Amino acid sequence: MSVAILIFAAGNSSRLGRPKQLLDYRGGNLLNRIIAESVFFANEAVVVVTGSRRQAIEDTIKYEPVFICHNSNWRNGMASSIQAGLKRLLLLYPGLRSCIITVCDQPYLDAEIFHSLAVAQQQTGKGIVTSAYAGGIGVPVLFTDRYFDALLQLEGQEGAQKLLVKYKNDLAIIPFPKGNIDIDTDEDYNKLINS
Repeated sequence: MSVAILIFAAGNSSRLGRPKQLLDYRGGNLLNRIIAESVFFANEAVVVVTGSRRQAIEDTIKYEPVFICHNSNWRNGMASSIQAGLKRLLLLYPGLRSCIITVCDQPYLDAEIFHSLAVAQQQTGKGIVTSAYAGGIGVPVLFTDRYFDALLQLEGQEGAQKLLVKYKNDLAIIPFPKGNIDIDTDEDYNKLINS
């Protein structure tokens, strides 16, 4: 296995009164759509990390061709979800060469973005390839296996962003113009579905 995908669906999205990853979008919901794009790119090598609202989320995706990993320590921050998901991937695919980390609330995320990350890594030889939008960098981001140990050593609220800063000399960047569009409020959601 060369590239797998890790989708984070563990956070508590109480601002919207329901899990934002389950908001209706394009005939399904945000999470199912991102799962479909991930599976299209990586076949069965997709792990979804759940946390808060576990039952509702797992019931919704139980028939999807993905592996589900529950992070019981999700309240401890992003690092615990990264560790839970990556450990599961490495158990499933011991020879894994790279992993794309992504979230479940970017409605314009698709298989083409994942493909662009993988192509940029092959072309540049960089150990980290991230997407750029709204004047910054962020998810999705691809890490090669030389960064798996560093990901597993993150603590608390530390996310993968820390490694993008620390290892900027081993970083390639691809554009993802609509990557800044995510769902955090009812206003965000209403704007999305009415666009």
